[in-house]
This record gives sequence, C-alpha cells and structure tokens, in this order.
Amino acid sequence: MTTTDFYGIPSEGELEQLANSLFPDFDAQRCAEGTERLAETGDTSVIYEAAAKAGNYLGGYGGGYYSEYEQLAAELTNGASGYEQLANELTNGYSGYETQAEQYAQPAQYQQPTQPAKSGYSPSVLSETQAASYTPKTVQQAAAPVSASSNVVVGTKTLDQIRADFPILKEVINGHPLVWLDNGATTQRPQQVIDRLSYYYTHENSNVHRGAHELAARSTDAYENARQITADFIGAPSKDNIVFVRGTTEGINLVANAYVKPLLQPGDEIILSILEHHANIVPWQLIAEETGAVIKVIPCDESGQLILSEYEKLFTRRTKFVSVTQVSNVLGTVTPVEELIAIAHAHGVRIMIDGAQSVAHIPVNVSALDADWFVFSGHKIFAPTGIGALYGKSDVLEAARPYHGGGNMIKDVTFERTIYNPAPNKFEAGTGSIADAVGLGAALEYLNAIGMPAVNKHEHELLVYAMSEMRRIPGLHLIGTATNKASVLSFVLDGYNNEAVGERLNELGIAVRTGHHCAQPVLRRFGLEGSVRPTLALYNSFEDIDALVRGIRSLV
Repeated sequence: MTTTDFYGIPSEGELEQLANSLFPDFDAQRCAEGTERLAETGDTSVIYEAAAKAGNYLGGYGGGYYSEYEQLAAELTNGASGYEQLANELTNGYSGYETQAEQYAQPAQYQQPTQPAKSGYSPSVLSETQAASYTPKTVQQAAAPVSASSNVVVGTKTLDQIRADFPILKEVINGHPLVWLDNGATTQRPQQVIDRLSYYYTHENSNVHRGAHELAARSTDAYENARQITADFIGAPSKDNIVFVRGTTEGINLVANAYVKPLLQPGDEIILSILEHHANIVPWQLIAEETGAVIKVIPCDESGQLILSEYEKLFTRRTKFVSVTQVSNVLGTVTPVEELIAIAHAHGVRIMIDGAQSVAHIPVNVSALDADWFVFSGHKIFAPTGIGALYGKSDVLEAARPYHGGGNMIKDVTFERTIYNPAPNKFEAGTGSIADAVGLGAALEYLNAIGMPAVNKHEHELLVYAMSEMRRIPGLHLIGTATNKASVLSFVLDGYNNEAVGERLNELGIAVRTGHHCAQPVLRRFGLEGSVRPTLALYNSFEDIDALVRGIRSLV
C-alpha cells in the first residue's frame, strides 16, 4: 500500500478504496474522519475498527484459517503497529514537523536580511517530452491535510508566522474569519511592506535624482535599491535592465508601442496564445489595427496546455513578435516558456513573457529562460498597487524608442533636438511611484527571506489537496487540469450561476473572484462565459481549503 507524503500513513482515498472492496458496509466518511484524527492527535481507533471488520469478514480463526488481515489486526491490537508507534511519536512531540515548528516559533531565531539573497532559481516548467512522462503528485497522495498551520513549515517560517505577518487576515467578514482566496486579482500586504512604506514617508520622502539635499539622496538610494532587489529576484544581469512601470498592463503597452510597433508593416504577424489576459491581447490589437499587422493564436488542448506543435506551425518569414503568459490567470496552466522562447529564437523572433500570475508562485530566472522581455505587477506579489517591473535585455531596451516624454527621461533638451537618457530612465518620464517601488523591494525581500522554492512547494500541496476535495463535490466542474498547474482553482457549479456561488461564499467570509476574469477567449474555448475562481498564495492554509469546500457544499 502506498502512503502519503505527510505522515507515512495511508491516504483517505486508499483507505476508502480498501474499505469498499473488503467491507461493503464500512462508512467511508467515518474512515476519512478517523484518518484525520490519527494524523492530528494519534487517535488509532480507525485502525482498530478496520482490524475488527477484517476479523468479522474473514471468519475469525475458525478452521485454522489465519489471514494476513487477521495477522495485521493482531499486531495492531498488541500495540506493535508502526502506525501506532508513529501516532505515539506525533503526540509525544517527536514529529519532524512539530520540531521545526518549535524551532521557528522563537522570534529571536528569525532575522530578515537587510539585503536580498541573490536569486539563482531555475524556471519551474516542463518540456513537452518531460510532460508526457511526468508523474505528478496524485490526488490520493495529497488527500490528507496537515493538521494545523503551526505544524506547516514554509521555508524559514511556520505558516502561522507567515499568516501573522499579514494583518488583514485577522479581519472578520459577516461574522466569519476572512479567507482570502482572491489572490489572482490582488494579494495582501505583509506588515513588513506596510512598515517600509511608513518609514519611507516618515524619513525619506523626496523626489529622486538630481537633488542636492539629504532627503533626495535617501529617496534615490531607496528607489535604486528597490530596482537592484527586483533585478536579483528575477535573475536579471543588471538593475539597468529593470524599468519601473505601473503594472503588467503598462509594461505590455510600453513594449507594444515603443519596441514592436516600429517594426511592423502591413501583413506582418504577432503570435499570442489562447490563454492570454485581455492586457496581453488588446494592446496588440491596437497596434495591429494601426499598422495592418495580423495576430495569430496558439491553441490549447482540453487540459488547458498550449500545443507546441501548433505553435511552431504559426511562424513564417512575416512573424515579428511573440507575447505569451507564463501562468494562465483562469486555468492556472504553467506554460512551457523555455520551449516557447527557444522556438521563437530559432525563427529569429523576439518574445515577451507575461509573469503577472507566475512570479509570486514559482521561481523565475529571466537569464536562464533567455526571455527578451518579462513583466509583472507588484500588487500580485504582496507589494503596493500602482507599481510593477518590466525586464528587457540590454539590446531591446536600446532599440526601443521612448514611450512617454517628460522630465527624468532626458539628458539635454533644446527646441531643435532632445537627447534621451539611457535605459531604464529613458522609459520613466515624470515622477514615478517612488514609495510603491520601495514597497515592491520590501515585498521581494520578504519572499527572498522565506525562499521561493518553499513557497512553490507549499502552494502545490494546497493546490492538489484542493482539487482532490473539490472533485468530490457533486455538480462541480474544475476548469483547467493541465499536468503543470499553479495556484488557480476555477470552477462552475451545476444549477448555480457564478455570482450566486460567490455571494454565498462571501456570506461565509470567503473571498473569491467571479466573472470572465478579463480572459474571455480562453473561457469561450471551454464553452463558458465566466467561472468562480479561488486562487492561492503563500499564506493560505489547508483550513482555508476546507472552509471553501464546506461553503460550496452548503449549496448542493
């Protein structure tokens, strides 16, 4: 019998399958609850009950028949079971998870670094070949939740410590604790980011660059330090490759107008994918309309993964640019960006990656990916609204023309001619969101201190557990089931419109997004006009998933 990754005990699904085959009158729900009690408290009654049933159904010891199940029952009742030993260890405080929880429960042992750790992460993507042979963590393997947030360790902190960092999670909504599952729309902010903004406005507030006074120097240092932190976080070679923008939408519009539009002639082609957010569709439609260019679309399969063979067929000598998402905001599909980039480059075509839904959930290294452009929003990664970052290789930043004109982006101006500053200042006309950029730096430092691989692992375990539990709900249909998937749990529920489901969950303090999620083409690919979309982040817990499932079940 295979066992779970958490405690080495059979999963709920495995016990249910065994019970159904051996004991037709065995109560599966009681089995599930007993399994949970075993994990949480060491209560072994579920095993004794199974042993007793084994004895009844196999006829006891009569006629000299001594089955392996009776032998197991005898071992259990004599106290020799490895499972009982494990339960005793858990209740006596010997669990590795409890040990780690105790270690990180001491605040003095955790000190957030003042400078970010250098990012050297490899992208979490699969090639088409790898995906064909990839064996993901199964639903049964992830079916047993960890007992409490205090026992869950995410990198350098327990989940309880992480949740305590986000003051808004203490809010009570309609008499219920807030369960924030609208992270795909925006994430919440840790106290460290809130405090950093307050410190900036209290001690550093000034416009940046060229000031001769102390506060201008402090503000400039804080702003440029945030740029360096951002470059390190995504693996950029230099802070000069990072342009601060208002968010992903502005970054895409900048690339479309400042870099791609000057390249286009009537009949030239831009490749997008069916998975895109409207922010990665409409800007390209606007410049295509102005220039006579054509948009081509990469299709996806029934699971929601892009079809690489069809992608390659789209390239012709007229293809000028590709822009694709790394994670679908509706399906959660993690696209094979390494292959997408390599294929584009093989055809001599530049490519931009929309990282709005990926950068807070999976490690990203733009240098390892060889991306030409990469863009993300601060508010999707625990930073303030109104700030984001656009990465560009040095040569494309040099080739792109200024997007806006004004102060800060110029070196010298006369009425006859203007000389622009080099990137990144070339693209940062006027006074930017200085404090918000500083807040972005603080958010990325916060994640660096925890560790993005640990964040990714925790969220994956939540995702698989949630999909397992949601599949048990009658009439619920998950949208997007690709092998490589992150953070998104879109669904529809038979007999209910999406808004009614969202309203019911809100009554229970659970925040989810309903509607078309600014991604109508991909929803229509699956015959839908909208969905209910819970989305995960590092502070979510198994208890949050249980609350979501109970809330949905209250409707069916």
